[in-house]
Amino acid sequence: MKVLIVGGDGYCGWATALYLSNQGYEVGILDSMVRRHWDIQLQVETLTPIAPIQQRIQRWKDITGKKIDLYIGDITNYDFLSTTLRQFEPESIVHFGEQRSAPFSMIDREHAVMTQVNNVVGTLNILYGMKEDFPDCHLVKLGTMGEYGTPNIDIEEGYITIEHNGRRDTLPYPKQPGSFYHLSKVHDSHNIHFACKIWGLRATDLNQGIVYGVALTGLLDDEIIKDELLINRLDYDGVFGTALNRFCIQAAIGHPLTVYGTGRQTRGFLDIRDTVRCMEIAIASPAEAGKFRVFNQFTEMFSVLDLAEMVKKAGKTMDLDVHINHLDNPRVELEQHYFNAKNTNLLELGLKPYYLSDSLLDSLLNFAVKYKKRVDQNQILPKVSWHREKTQQLDSVKSTLTFKTEEKNKLSDSAKSTLVSKTE
Repeated sequence: MKVLIVGGDGYCGWATALYLSNQGYEVGILDSMVRRHWDIQLQVETLTPIAPIQQRIQRWKDITGKKIDLYIGDITNYDFLSTTLRQFEPESIVHFGEQRSAPFSMIDREHAVMTQVNNVVGTLNILYGMKEDFPDCHLVKLGTMGEYGTPNIDIEEGYITIEHNGRRDTLPYPKQPGSFYHLSKVHDSHNIHFACKIWGLRATDLNQGIVYGVALTGLLDDEIIKDELLINRLDYDGVFGTALNRFCIQAAIGHPLTVYGTGRQTRGFLDIRDTVRCMEIAIASPAEAGKFRVFNQFTEMFSVLDLAEMVKKAGKTMDLDVHINHLDNPRVELEQHYFNAKNTNLLELGLKPYYLSDSLLDSLLNFAVKYKKRVDQNQILPKVSWHREKTQQLDSVKSTLTFKTEEKNKLSDSAKSTLVSKTE
């Protein structure tokens, strides 16, 4: 099967590309490289050294003999996107090609607009590309559990059956997003649902929890996992870093763990190894024509404080002196709330989860210790606030972000052409 991975140079995308290629899928990567550009603007580097995408792909071919096609360009450019789709002819599209950070979307108006345009318009373009040329293609879209917010009722998987004034119906689950990023995902969900309904497209939305980990241990050969040219990115900064990854890196360098507010915010979490296997499960069992499926993609639920305590305990076994600091919460959110989300669909399709354990935490902490010299401690504390009276713009990115496609493509010599295809 031919699978086009949009955003295949990113954290989840790169891991998925390697895993699916290793499983025998014919894989193509479509990416604008803008995520690397944002690192430059934020003046931060991923914890791990990330090679240029062309070197990554060539190294993969050298080790495995498997080819990954590469297309560099912006999915908000419909001409580029449609050309790419016709050239690669995907049977499934895995869509990671969105700005994925809530703090990034809340920096200022420009970043909010960029997030909405990139995410909503890009996804609309994919839907139109499918409608025009690939109506039988299956879209596997990465959503987020953040679409739901924290309702005081159980969170179902995409839909809820209600009774009102003696009538009964099944409707999309109400959404209470907490940032302009999460709002963009809600818009995506509505647009995909609509496109499936009126055009007969098929799509699966994987509402993912917070991902942790970096290595696909047990899924790929050790030779691949240890190769630095193939290593995945791991973000620790206050804009793109996620809770558990950030805590492990903070522990490794002796920085107090940054818990926002009480830390009683409860979320769904999953190992990145489960992310890639969920993608494969969705691809292997596609939605029916005209069907918009929604799966909640997480394996366990923890409070943020629970995670911090687990990292503190694991750090103690490694002689790391780990402390927990409670910071003023930069977000506007309930810090203690009911949270019970369903996640049975993927389990019923065969997912056997990797659960968070002491051994996994030890592995992640050791990984963080190995690269701790790359950490810039000035990037750890949050710099973006949701509060109107406390808004703090990042000086390094204020008024610098451009939205023009041609600017996005000026990221490297290899990206100056709109389309790079069929990498040898």
